[in-house]
Amino acid sequence: MPKAEMFRARTWLESPLPTPVGGLQLAGALENNTAIDPKAMRVLGSYALVYILAADGYYADATGRRCDLTGGDVVLIPPELAHAYGAKPGTKWRHLYFVFSGPQFDLWRKRGLLDSPRAVWRAEPVTFWARRLEEAILPDEGHGPAAALRTLGRFLEVLAALVALRDSSGPEISTAVWLEESQRLLGSPESGGWLSPQQVAQKVGLSYENFRKQFAARMALSPGQFQKRKRVERAQSAIYHGGQSLKQLAEELEFCDVFHFSKAFKQVTGTTPSEFRRKVHGG
Repeated sequence: MPKAEMFRARTWLESPLPTPVGGLQLAGALENNTAIDPKAMRVLGSYALVYILAADGYYADATGRRCDLTGGDVVLIPPELAHAYGAKPGTKWRHLYFVFSGPQFDLWRKRGLLDSPRAVWRAEPVTFWARRLEEAILPDEGHGPAAALRTLGRFLEVLAALVALRDSSGPEISTAVWLEESQRLLGSPESGGWLSPQQVAQKVGLSYENFRKQFAARMALSPGQFQKRKRVERAQSAIYHGGQSLKQLAEELEFCDVFHFSKAFKQVTGTTPSEFRRKVHGG
């Protein structure tokens, strides 16, 4: 997601998305909006999730909690809690916001998932979490019942990941999230084709060098080696099911030609695609 797109102030929902189990009322991105005065706190009457993109700000609520806010902070506010947040005087502020309510969220709260002494916690890298939150809302999907349920499901998935990060005792959950996302992006093509490891690093919010080192340390494979293995595994499945020539597979998997495809296939499996085809189909 380009920075200009991520930081552009805009409303993501034209109208609320209700479902029988809960819904999203508001969502979007704001920049340099008016701060809420701690001496005149507000009560929303719905749950609110705020993700800070960049700020030198503050948070305060009626329980007496007070803390500074900066980029990467998550704020989760229950419906009845009087609260205030915003930028300190003379500073800039950018954040994403979600306002939501319904029985699904009430159940989560009853089970202890939405109530915590930690009203504010960290979620980094900022680029990664901002993209995950934005992708929960797809404006082109429509506002019908099925579309609303799909949107709610995506939002619940990201909310669960953020809550798990809050409740973890260390960085393991945060690492697991970006590592899992990296494997997904490297292991399957997007609508525009296979992403390069450099593009995947950008999507999870890491420099390529840092991404390559951390990925290799945890997976014992470089991102490029991991992606090659996944492409070959797709080729094995396609050969097993039949119906495509090796030339077609090489093109679909974005190898330069059949020679490079066969070379990569043998490096990963120990056999050529032709040998594998004879093995699984006979002849």
